Amino acid sequence: MIHRIAITPGDPAGIGPDICALISRDPPKNTELVVFADRTILEARAQKLGISISLKPYVREEAPTPSAIGELSLVQINKKADVTIGELNAVNSPYVLESLELATQKVLDQELDAVVTGPVHKGIINDAGIDFSGHTEYLAGLCKVKRSVMMLATDDLRVALATTHIPLSEVPNAITKSLLRDVIRILHGDLQKRFYITKPTIIISGLNPHAGESGHLGREEIEVIQPVLTEFQKQGMNLIGPLPADTLFSSSSLDKADAVLSMYHDQGLPVLKFKGFGKATNITLGLPIIRTSVDHGTALDKAGTGEVDIGSLYQAIAAAKAMIKK
Repeated sequence: MIHRIAITPGDPAGIGPDICALISRDPPKNTELVVFADRTILEARAQKLGISISLKPYVREEAPTPSAIGELSLVQINKKADVTIGELNAVNSPYVLESLELATQKVLDQELDAVVTGPVHKGIINDAGIDFSGHTEYLAGLCKVKRSVMMLATDDLRVALATTHIPLSEVPNAITKSLLRDVIRILHGDLQKRFYITKPTIIISGLNPHAGESGHLGREEIEVIQPVLTEFQKQGMNLIGPLPADTLFSSSSLDKADAVLSMYHDQGLPVLKFKGFGKATNITLGLPIIRTSVDHGTALDKAGTGEVDIGSLYQAIAAAKAMIKK
């Protein structure tokens, strides 16, 4: 089966256009890559990298055709300003989001099979006066769902987050029973639906050092986390925790788990990125569509240099294809 995968390059000043041009040299098999971008940006970046590229207009009515070497399908999104490689420009922030919005809509309409997103710069989008905390939250709004869950995956490790892009000082108040119920339901459900794991085992981290040390280092584990886990355990979910975050990532613990749920961004992701940076995939759970992403940022200093590893883009495409119903 040939899959049509939407790709949004992200911020045009960063390496998003680079990785699109680079993957055209060896596209994944049985895959039509449909890039939502400005033709002039992609062509200029390919030229800068010394890559010959052919951008053919995407035609919905035509049968899917695997991208040939040196070829990508294109949905034209007009840039708002000229692009200087490595220099962010808030004027182009609406262009970045328009690409994401149209790609998402075409997947919602089942015209395309999944969307793979390139790196954006949250700060410059907010500088444009647009409230944007990340793909995970923005896609929830586009898909009209109450909540989505951010999960990163690499070889033998999946880490989901209870909270995402908020200041560390706000995390304790954000960890509520209602939040955890939503996140655990979504994580458990998508491990079954998207990853075909019949009875997932999920390790839940504590919030505090030593998972609160019986309340002496914080009471969130006793008053918030454990009661929710007990509820779900009584319903038959296989949940382990709350465990201290400094030891749960040992092989003896992870060997039992299909996923880890961390309470905040920098609790779980440093371990995962140490294990698999450049080979990991960001996956949004809880959506009616399949969305994956590269595990790196805009890397402004590397844009246009050719010194870019596209392993994460290959991984993100492969992960998206693996989740498409056969």
